[in-house]
Amino acid sequence: MKEKKTIHKWIWAWDFEKEEQWLNEMAMNGWVLCEVSFCRFTFEKCEPGEYIIRLEMHGVDDAYINFMKETGAVYIGRVVQWVYFCKKTEDGSFDIFSDIDSRITHLNRIGKTIEIAGIANLIIGVINTFNPTHAGSINLLCATLLMYGLGRIHGKKEAMIKDRQLYE
Repeated sequence: MKEKKTIHKWIWAWDFEKEEQWLNEMAMNGWVLCEVSFCRFTFEKCEPGEYIIRLEMHGVDDAYINFMKETGAVYIGRVVQWVYFCKKTEDGSFDIFSDIDSRITHLNRIGKTIEIAGIANLIIGVINTFNPTHAGSINLLCATLLMYGLGRIHGKKEAMIKDRQLYE
């Protein structure tokens, strides 16, 4: 049985690129992601640099998982809408997004999810503000944080749109 270790870590949805970078750094140090759940990452000992890790926000879609498997990617797991894959480095480059437009589409999916959660928290927060427990302040804080994240996603998207225009 291979050696394993588990790390508990909170990562914001809008920092998915940092998460992917961290997971690839772990793989470069000889620890490949083998299981994932909410704020819990389990790694298995491997050869340093043996794997490349990718993640994507994508709905439940068995056909998509099978398509990714056909490309040689290994499905690691899912946390809500986030799907995690790995592929052996020796099999060549591994990139889920083939161009700027597919990256923008991905950012749109993330932004829409954050927007819906933010609006829901805003509505619940306003309604609960009139509640004697004042629990609505927690929802209003969450809504503020989610709107910040939405702004970060929007900024990334705008930068990609500018890059796309430079190459046209």
